[in-house]
Amino acid sequence: MSRSRILVVDDNEINLKVVKIALTAAGFEVDTADDAETALTMVTTFSPRLVLMDLQLPGMGGLDLTRLLKADPTTRSAIIVAVTAYAMKGDQQRALEAGCDGYLTKPINTRTLATTVAGYLAEAG
Repeated sequence: MSRSRILVVDDNEINLKVVKIALTAAGFEVDTADDAETALTMVTTFSPRLVLMDLQLPGMGGLDLTRLLKADPTTRSAIIVAVTAYAMKGDQQRALEAGCDGYLTKPINTRTLATTVAGYLAEAG
């Protein structure tokens, strides 16, 4: 069985490292991008099954990147989970309307992250 590929998009280097360590330890194949433009380039070669998408990115935001990925036939099947530290009323709805398949708030609980990610993957089949 091949390992599920995860792309973590976050402009915070510490968040990238912590999440990558937690998911790699759980057996996922993880790559990271620190902005939307890099992530957009990476998805064509890395082909992630799931993307943890920070909504607050420099330049193109996470919701705009989500819309691009969901509009493209080659990437639309990727599961996109919005991640944000600035959870405001209506943010989850906006994320879902943009095409996100799930929503997590920061700080991410690294002890339960792998189980949460596995749940999203299992739901998608």
